[in-house]
Amino acid sequence: MRFGEIPGLSKEKKSLAMAMENDQVAHAQMFLGPSGSANLAMALAYASLLNCENPVDGDACGTCSSCIKNSKFIHPDVHFVFPVSKVGNKDAVSNSYISEWRAFLSDHPYGNVFDWSVTFGGEDKQLNISKGESRQIIRALSLKAFEGKYKIMMIWMPEYMHPSAANAILKILEEPPERTVFLLVAQDKEQIITTILSRTQVFNIPIFEDQAVVNFLKDEMDVASSRAMEIAHMASGNMREAIRMANENEDSSNALFYNWMRYCYAFKLKELMEWTDRFAELKKSAQKNLLVYGLSIMRESLLATSGGNELMRSFGEGKDFVAKFHKTMDIQAMEELMKILGEAHYHLERNANAKILFLDMSLQMAGVFQKTKKRLQ
Repeated sequence: MRFGEIPGLSKEKKSLAMAMENDQVAHAQMFLGPSGSANLAMALAYASLLNCENPVDGDACGTCSSCIKNSKFIHPDVHFVFPVSKVGNKDAVSNSYISEWRAFLSDHPYGNVFDWSVTFGGEDKQLNISKGESRQIIRALSLKAFEGKYKIMMIWMPEYMHPSAANAILKILEEPPERTVFLLVAQDKEQIITTILSRTQVFNIPIFEDQAVVNFLKDEMDVASSRAMEIAHMASGNMREAIRMANENEDSSNALFYNWMRYCYAFKLKELMEWTDRFAELKKSAQKNLLVYGLSIMRESLLATSGGNELMRSFGEGKDFVAKFHKTMDIQAMEELMKILGEAHYHLERNANAKILFLDMSLQMAGVFQKTKKRLQ
């Protein structure tokens, strides 16, 4: 992975490149960014740059021996630690799943823990970074660098680190061997053990700008401009969601969502039951698309209701729907609807029964609409 392969984020890339050029590489850095951001991709690109033999314009060259090994995630001086669980006869340590990890990095550079758990077959397991992992970290970093300028220990999702594992690496994290760099990649600052967080330099990775998403979809996935713009709007800076939606051959989320809202608003129980049956027959990816699109429409409606029209990004039929829809709602209703949609998306990611989930959600939303009608009379 190189900076040039990651869309946008020019400011962040320049900052990291300058740190290396000025020999100001922090020994423990945390790449902090929300789900679907480039936190993992940026850490991988930075690791490539640190050991590149011939950097070019603030980026790894991509052609030297070090870069080629980093592109395959097999550089002997770059070590990975990530949350795992015991599957079959494999021990619950990262080295047992290194082949699956390399496949995950290749296929899902913007992926999340759910994507990773599916990759190695642990989606029904409790993942963590155990104390046994800390011994592997200390052992790996006790060796001299084989061929790179730096030994790099990349810890993905330290939120999953067991307290005993965290305590065991505090000393080496604070005072690592010479030319050793810790790169931690995290999503939720509040879930990280304080003693780990306090020993790192936090480097914030923002969500992607819409234009960066559009450019990526057009250039890398050959998505038409109009569709790329629609996806970028729905994804709200989440590249993982954007890629997933772009991989759908056909998307009828818009019409499905509009009809669903009309049935909920009118409390047409028969139509809602039929709609739920239809929804349950969709592929899981299409079900997720519907919820993501619904969340984007609700955000736009909330902006319209609260007078934030200049921040709105919807266009076409989505803009027309929002213009009418927000007039029937107030801010309280919008927040309640967004919460319902967000929780449903969370449960759908974790394999909830789609038919039961969407019937329950439909009834909840219908209830919100009825209460709002009375409140606004």
